[in-house]
Amino acid sequence: MHFTLVTTLTALPFFVAASPQRVNQGARGTAIPLSKRSSLVNADKSVNLEALKSHVASTKAKILRGFDNFEKNTGAPHPFAVKRATGGLPLDAFEFGTAWSGTISIGTPPSFHTVMFDTGSSDLVLPGSGCDASCNGHTLYDPASSSSSVYLGQPFLTNYGNDDIAFGQQHTDNVTIVGLTATDQTFGVASHYSWGLQVRQFPPDGLIGMAFPSLSVFRQSPVFQTLVTQGQTDEPVFSFNFAAPRPELYLGGSNPYMYTGDFTYIQVTEQSYWHVNMDNVVVNEEAVLTNVNSIIDTGSELIHGTAKDVATFYAAIGGAPSPTHPAFYIFPCKDVPSVSFTFGGTSFPIFADSFIHGPADTKSIDCYGAIIVGKLPFWVIGTAFLRNVYTTFDVANARVGFATLA
Repeated sequence: MHFTLVTTLTALPFFVAASPQRVNQGARGTAIPLSKRSSLVNADKSVNLEALKSHVASTKAKILRGFDNFEKNTGAPHPFAVKRATGGLPLDAFEFGTAWSGTISIGTPPSFHTVMFDTGSSDLVLPGSGCDASCNGHTLYDPASSSSSVYLGQPFLTNYGNDDIAFGQQHTDNVTIVGLTATDQTFGVASHYSWGLQVRQFPPDGLIGMAFPSLSVFRQSPVFQTLVTQGQTDEPVFSFNFAAPRPELYLGGSNPYMYTGDFTYIQVTEQSYWHVNMDNVVVNEEAVLTNVNSIIDTGSELIHGTAKDVATFYAAIGGAPSPTHPAFYIFPCKDVPSVSFTFGGTSFPIFADSFIHGPADTKSIDCYGAIIVGKLPFWVIGTAFLRNVYTTFDVANARVGFATLA
């Protein structure tokens, strides 16, 4: 097992604690515009329940896959790993549901690809020129067309759920994100995409993981950590704004025009996913849940909670499980509650247009909430919350910061 980043950049605490590094808020960095495509609602804005079920299954599958990678890479079980029997994952079809994507280039000369930026995984995977018909519609990476491409002779298989996979071969090449280049970056070149990654379900060409190296299938440095190691960024920090009208990923710091005031920082409790503790879930100015273990996941659209916590939350607002899909809850559309999450002693509201996922149908007076049962031992905080705040991920100090949107 080898992690190039750990051995060359000991100041970054991926597996061991390190002294806090000074971070210059608003440091000069590079902005990448983001675009969104969602399939969790129908054309009439009502909730697409089948897509919603798939979204829950895909999020769970991604987290469980990360648990397996963590144990392979560190030799120890992930401290929050779900105890489960052997066998397949639930038989729901895998679907990403929502993809926030931007453009990267790779190779010499460069080819351009759209990718989803995902803080819930750690690897870069793209469809290759040798991919079968499953990659039709995606822009393909051709190793033979890049003079800087190196074939590693190492196969990979990434499992996204019940028999829904990407597999192919590992390569290295130069990966550039808006002028910042990760030289000799290891990534996967897929020769097959299963249904959930095919273009109709997942328009971006691939995924770029932004979690910690312990989750890597390739046992290598994620792209952003490579950029830091190679001195490409001003700061070992990246930040997201998911709010209209200018959603963006900002590499090398935080964009001072996107937020106001100071950041509230929360220390990462386990350097695999971006694990943090949420102080409270507040409904109508009353804390209904406290000390909530959570991860911050830009690759998830919704907010996934434990079954007990979600039941407690909706009981406080007069909600009830859907009669046909008990993992999802409905409440009267006219009675939208005041909801906020407290991190680091600071309360951050979830605005109504983020909390209401959509009506049950075009004639219904009931709406589905964006907080759902996630079938995991912790909460997964997705973009339904993150689009209400400006979020910064501080790799050097292993912490997440939230600030008020400008």
